[in-house]
Amino acid sequence: MVRTSKVLLGITSDYRLWILAMAIMSVLLVMSVRRSWFGDEFSDQASEDFHLPVSLPSKGHGHPPILAYWICGSSGDGKRMMRLLKAIYHPRNQYLLQLDSDAVDYERVDLLVWIKSENLFTSFGNVYVVGKSYGINRIGSSALAAILHAAALLLKLNQDWDWFINLSPSDYPIMTQDDLLYVFSSLPRDLNFIHFSNETEWKEKRRIEQIVIDPSLYLQKRNDLFYTVETRTPNAFKIFGGSPWLILTRALMEYSVKGWDNLPRKLVMYFSNAAYPIEFYFHTLICNSPDFHNTTINTDLRYNILEDPKSNKTVLYSGAAAAAFASPFKEGNSELNRIDEMILNRLPDAVVPGSWCLSHQGIDVINYTESENWNLCSTWGNIDSVKPGPSGMKLASLISELLRSNHHCHQ
Repeated sequence: MVRTSKVLLGITSDYRLWILAMAIMSVLLVMSVRRSWFGDEFSDQASEDFHLPVSLPSKGHGHPPILAYWICGSSGDGKRMMRLLKAIYHPRNQYLLQLDSDAVDYERVDLLVWIKSENLFTSFGNVYVVGKSYGINRIGSSALAAILHAAALLLKLNQDWDWFINLSPSDYPIMTQDDLLYVFSSLPRDLNFIHFSNETEWKEKRRIEQIVIDPSLYLQKRNDLFYTVETRTPNAFKIFGGSPWLILTRALMEYSVKGWDNLPRKLVMYFSNAAYPIEFYFHTLICNSPDFHNTTINTDLRYNILEDPKSNKTVLYSGAAAAAFASPFKEGNSELNRIDEMILNRLPDAVVPGSWCLSHQGIDVINYTESENWNLCSTWGNIDSVKPGPSGMKLASLISELLRSNHHCHQ
């Protein structure tokens, strides 16, 4: 903590000295934050104010699962990431936030300071930020490296979680965490939610056989891909493809990171020279693995606004019932406010109420005024209890129908 001299604070007559003092304090604060947070691979509350969480989630039969979220953004995304975090926050879950190398250091400092300033996050100790930046090209193999890195960090932080979910700042939930945890509570915890495209569709969109080079793997900043004329066709495994948005089990993520046989490493090497590898790597890994090929549910629980012919209507009325998240939303989209009011019951700058957050229950969000000055959550309830609404019950019924059909790889 930066301590300020009473002498400096007492100088009010000399404006220039006051400006100089404030500048020095700001520099010292940033240096302190950088030493505390950027010296490690990720922020882990391992500073002088470290303390155990006020309550740890119960695990096992009869208790809701734990979700591990990875939110990855770029320069200018900090504000949207903070809003998204509040919209999906639950004390049971784990959250890892990351800004790539396009974001400057002060953006990471702002994100870190904001998280440390919220008593809710520090009390439950389940929000972390990747401290070291690197280049990520969203259509290159550096994006695959980043998602595997995030999984490795989450496994290092806490191995109690059940499913891994990747999100971007343009995503937003269209159901509460109580609803989502309720849906997953009744499911076998070895199911992977991953959407498959048929072979004709993804071959028309992506020439997966073409060899490409992603310079972001070896350069600090993000760079465009280099496309070569050479191609290759594998016969050691069959390629599967689909959506890059994933809800994957901890067991699969451990297999991807640790790889107790050679398949994960072979596929990483192959897809390191492919475009859009996130649209293929996990699909191919699951479907070529004897341990995982019967664990898929063919949905990513996403509602893509751009692919809906009714996208001129709002998400609230366009039939996004079989989804937990919608995208893409631009910053400042008024639809987000309507989702907060009509679906999430979330106050501005607050978290979504639920059984765990008693202070926000019964609030009239539509008639809320800022003069009421609500904080994130001032009264905590039972973090092992979830109270679903109609959206959660409807999605649970839809997934039950998918389970009855089959859970094998699709092509």
